[in-house]
Amino acid sequence: MNKVYPIFPTPIYKTQLKNIVSQKDLDMFKNKKQTCFKNEGNFVSRDTYILDNSFPKLKEAFMIHVNNYFKDIICTTNNITPYITQSWLNYTEEDQHHHHHSHSNSILSGVFYVSADKEHDSIKFYKPGNSVIQFRHKDYNLYNSTSWKFNVETNDLVLFPSSLEHSVEKKKGSNLRISLAFNVFIKGNIGKEDDLNDLSL
Repeated sequence: MNKVYPIFPTPIYKTQLKNIVSQKDLDMFKNKKQTCFKNEGNFVSRDTYILDNSFPKLKEAFMIHVNNYFKDIICTTNNITPYITQSWLNYTEEDQHHHHHSHSNSILSGVFYVSADKEHDSIKFYKPGNSVIQFRHKDYNLYNSTSWKFNVETNDLVLFPSSLEHSVEKKKGSNLRISLAFNVFIKGNIGKEDDLNDLSL
């Protein structure tokens, strides 16, 4: 009997966080667009610690899911504490995009969609170590795809490994997409003394 084993899958964590953005928060998100700067393809807030400075309750809500990711997916026995480092807002208008990139000096990254249209808005991830040989396929699946796109909507939270390259395609639709992105690192001990790779962070 033939079997195919999907070894080393990449975990993308996606959930809905309803009723955590107040009208006051929403007004602040919209107002902060006035002080953002032009990025490669869209606009980014000048405040790159926005959760700490303006939205501590949202940070607490995100950390519940960050901790779930480490507990249920990474399943580490090391004594570590994940924490959010930088956080910022992205504003994307019609015909704008977010360039192909990954997040350095980070273990886990997240995006919360303050305002998004599930008919037009998405995030696209790229297969690590993509082969230089390309085939034509009659069907695409988890094994032969070189990229994978998730449609997103307002209040979606997406967590993914920071090293995973991703982008946002040219935006369709006239709505303003507002997303809050953040990076996660850890404090504590990793590795194992007997393996000669023990490290305190």
